[in-house]
Amino acid sequence: MVVAGDFKNGITFEMDGQVYQVIEFQHVKPGKGAAFVRTKLKNVISGAVVEKTFSPTDKYENAYIERKEMQYSYNDGDLYYFMDMETFEMLPLNSDKLPDNFKFVKEEMMCKIISYKGNVFDVEPPTFVELVVTSTEPGFAGNTAQNTLKPATLETGAEIKVPLFISEGELLKIDTRTGEYLGRA
Repeated sequence: MVVAGDFKNGITFEMDGQVYQVIEFQHVKPGKGAAFVRTKLKNVISGAVVEKTFSPTDKYENAYIERKEMQYSYNDGDLYYFMDMETFEMLPLNSDKLPDNFKFVKEEMMCKIISYKGNVFDVEPPTFVELVVTSTEPGFAGNTAQNTLKPATLETGAEIKVPLFISEGELLKIDTRTGEYLGRA
């Protein structure tokens, strides 16, 4: 059990059949009246953020979020298969469980599968990946007045903006959180 008076950033708990994670908290002791805890909570399943106040004595059940490292194997239509590297079991996931930044993941990359009570609700790709540019326009000399970027398609099919000097076949380092080019690998 977790008591609202003991809330810290990152704690997960179950409330009204939903799982919430504390993003921000503040213990408030007004001059008059009882103390309370003002929080900003994130629903870990849906991603919705809500603000709520609690009495410091409110009690909630702890929620244990499991994060397991698994290897992305392949996709078959709408199903994406991940392999547990300890048991070699395959876990099929629907494409709706995958985040937008999954477009930077290629086969055999390790991802974190995030679940609660055995139900997978999110996939965390690696923070940084190295991918090859499959197509991009050639850069023109003298076109360097500002920090000019051009579109490039990566081996996974994802499109990003890269500097003019990048050409096809180059290996780039990408930040999957922002989709930004970081440099040559």
